[in-house]
Amino acid sequence: MSSRLTEIRWHGRGGQGAVTAAKMVAEIAAERGKCFQAFPEYGPERSGAPIVAFTRLSEDPIQCYSAIEHPDLVLVLDDTLLSVVDVTEGASDDAVIIVNTEKSPDDIKKGFDFGSRRVLTVPATKIAKQTLGRAIPNTPMVSALSRITGYFSLEEIEDHLRHTFGKKFPQKVVDANVEAAKMAFQEVRE
Repeated sequence: MSSRLTEIRWHGRGGQGAVTAAKMVAEIAAERGKCFQAFPEYGPERSGAPIVAFTRLSEDPIQCYSAIEHPDLVLVLDDTLLSVVDVTEGASDDAVIIVNTEKSPDDIKKGFDFGSRRVLTVPATKIAKQTLGRAIPNTPMVSALSRITGYFSLEEIEDHLRHTFGKKFPQKVVDANVEAAKMAFQEVRE
């Protein structure tokens, strides 16, 4: 991770774990001695409603406390949001967009204008259903983010899951999340 401030915006629907994913990235950064912020922007707080969450990462203390308006990375946990929300709003031309979908990046780009931004896809919901038995794509999306950026290794994600999830969930759930992270790390498409 560079010393420059990295800003990440997460788009999802209530119940998909976008806020948890934003916090998970911040927690892994904290474990590595990095500075971070993670926070949601609340609107209608109901299952299925569009939500936005944010994560900032830096080597240096972060002095900005506003919502992220110009993200470096945008993660979309539900591809149906692409026709509802302008997920690229404020993103620079060199921003990276990671979309949870079984479609290829080329297929996603045909339906939406991402400009010159780099678009990647990962079948996070499919992976979550296979490993967790539930359509909660947050862990696979965190793993995809790591794969694309190199901010964290897969091993660091696994260690974090074992340590933090191990305190709250049965071993079966922890193991399923680790497996989801491994699969997503391998299945990111450019």
